[in-house]
Amino acid sequence: MSTPSNAPDSTSSATSPKLDLGSHASNPAGPAGKHPAPPCTLVIFGAGGDLTKRLLMPALYNLTVDGLLDAQMKIIGVNHGEGETSAWRDELSAALQQFAADKASTFHTSKLDEKAWGSLAQRLEYMAGEFESDDTYANLKQKLANTPGGNVVFYLAVTSRFFKPIVEHLGKAGLLKEGDDGAGFRRVVIEKPFGTDLASARDLNAHILSYAKEEQIYRIDHFLGKDTVQSILAVRFANALFEPVWRREYIDCVQITASETIGVEGRGKFYEQTGAFRDMLPNHLFQLLGMVAMEPPNSFDAEAVRDKKADIFDAIQPLKADDVVFGQYGKGPAGQGYREEPDVASDSQTETYAAARVFIENWRWAGVPFYLRTGKRLAARRTEISVQLKAVPFRLFRDTPVDALTPNVLTLRIDPTHGTSFDFNVKAPGPVMQMGAVQSSFNYGDFFDEQPNVGYETLLYDCMLGDETLFQRADSIETSWAAVEDVLHPKGSPLPVHGYPAGSAGPAEADALLAQNGHTWRPLSKDADAKK
Repeated sequence: MSTPSNAPDSTSSATSPKLDLGSHASNPAGPAGKHPAPPCTLVIFGAGGDLTKRLLMPALYNLTVDGLLDAQMKIIGVNHGEGETSAWRDELSAALQQFAADKASTFHTSKLDEKAWGSLAQRLEYMAGEFESDDTYANLKQKLANTPGGNVVFYLAVTSRFFKPIVEHLGKAGLLKEGDDGAGFRRVVIEKPFGTDLASARDLNAHILSYAKEEQIYRIDHFLGKDTVQSILAVRFANALFEPVWRREYIDCVQITASETIGVEGRGKFYEQTGAFRDMLPNHLFQLLGMVAMEPPNSFDAEAVRDKKADIFDAIQPLKADDVVFGQYGKGPAGQGYREEPDVASDSQTETYAAARVFIENWRWAGVPFYLRTGKRLAARRTEISVQLKAVPFRLFRDTPVDALTPNVLTLRIDPTHGTSFDFNVKAPGPVMQMGAVQSSFNYGDFFDEQPNVGYETLLYDCMLGDETLFQRADSIETSWAAVEDVLHPKGSPLPVHGYPAGSAGPAEADALLAQNGHTWRPLSKDADAKK
């Protein structure tokens, strides 16, 4: 999580359009105070894949517009099958143009800036190679012989089965060896899933760390690339209003939601093997939990922040079957059921919804339930964190025409709207002491020119800078999987999968989970979205 220098930035562009796959930008100017990353070569394994086209290349384009890529930077795309650099460039150009056209209503342009794209395109070079062939790495070593500064970032935009062999081949070919004097960094970016349970995560960590040092491995979670996620720490630690009450004495519960209205979108094979719980809980939602629950670090230094998050993951009580609810969407107002999706078994027991009750055993959070939920085909698309404060004594209001006071809730809205809101009580107008529930809210777009962002710009930039704040360490990965081990590998029968109609708020059993502690989910509906 890079922090700006005090020097002025003469490299950012105020005219070139940037790609935004969701935010609403009105000012394309680059971030003030930032300077180009060090010169390096970015090697993308999986150059022809969806991740490269949809996220990496748009992010690199936006970094180009901002002037944050060094003039000497090169990009080598490695992929199966023969191909030409010119054809790869044309393919990426067409994909970026299509994104611009499709998203014209959510950012200020429907066309790429030819100068910016030309600057990026001329850096691109395609290299055909099998990921498990020694020849690929011998050829790559030749291409990297004269790389600027000796700096290389290897990005594994491939399926997880290639993580181990690619790192192994890089290590054996000497491509991960760094200069003895500290010059010439070599870094490896690995996408999730980083393992599928505790045993596989440990095995993967052990394997890659036998060829590279921990500080060379950048385990990426795109959730942490969102400005609104990074701002959680600012909201907590830069405001005297919040931190004093951010503890068990004042907070009743915390809810973390990542809901989607879409289904599996043609990814039936992947989802059948993974499910909502593995896909979202031990990584994305735990990362949000870590940001909300961590102790204040002494600085924003990468290890200071990651140490505090690691302490939280280590303090999570292992989840039991009674703490988790699985669901699967069936036919409903939003469309067909999961079992009717392509590549899904007609009797599938794969969960498309998961809710969990999590407890953190430390002095700050003991006894406070954290409720996590995620799912497909739900009533609204939303990623948000709601912090509900404890109720005040009701005796003072017993003679007023109100049965209960609305709880005070601070909500941090991450996607698709960006901002915060606070629910509290006031006196309604009139001669009688009658309470009314109100909401005060703030939207980023009302105060800031939100920068177009696909979620990978900051992560790529920080990796090139060597800032590991937003990347996961081996110990945190393993403690996260350890916390859910009993759910993934139950000693008794597998957890039941409850049905819910497509377009609803999820299974009723998830409501019952919260009711055990006297809580209810925050509303998940389009009406609630409209009020925001």
